[in-house]
Amino acid sequence: MIPEESAHRSLKGSIILADPNLREPTFRHSVLLLTEHSADQGALGYILNRPLGKTVGDLLYDEQFENLADIPVYIGGPVSTEHLTFGSLGWSTAENCLHYSTHLSAPQALRHRHEGYSVRAFVGYSGWSEGQLESELERNAWITRPAEPRMLETDELDTLWNRLLRDLSPWHALIADEPDDLSLN
Repeated sequence: MIPEESAHRSLKGSIILADPNLREPTFRHSVLLLTEHSADQGALGYILNRPLGKTVGDLLYDEQFENLADIPVYIGGPVSTEHLTFGSLGWSTAENCLHYSTHLSAPQALRHRHEGYSVRAFVGYSGWSEGQLESELERNAWITRPAEPRMLETDELDTLWNRLLRDLSPWHALIADEPDDLSLN
């Protein structure tokens, strides 16, 4: 059971990693940024390590998106996959924390990009109703972590989950690279 104090603690701005036993395809080996969280309101977040292999220019052919055409598109989650939204991520070394903004308009995304933020586009998002994420945390479906700068790296997204998991403990390091088919081990 979740201790009373952590049951009401907001995880907004935290990272959650799919537990290695979470086999649901949408979230298998996923790294999510929780952008909203409240035990009585639910949670919202975006998967950070599921690039769609497309850019904004591949999906939108409007002049207003011309300066954002090279922005990579990610699968944010299974909710509202018919919508594309912009988000920005940046690490503050002075505050040692992640700064992020979501649901940005095209002009806002462009401004954030010019300010040095990493701008990404997301198709869909991940959402939990009231108490749902807490229940999943209680069942150990997710592992919580504070945000860190390497989450912003996009060159090795296919190993981000493994790298973040390895740092948790020797046991996690052992299972981080475990093949899906254990007979291959």
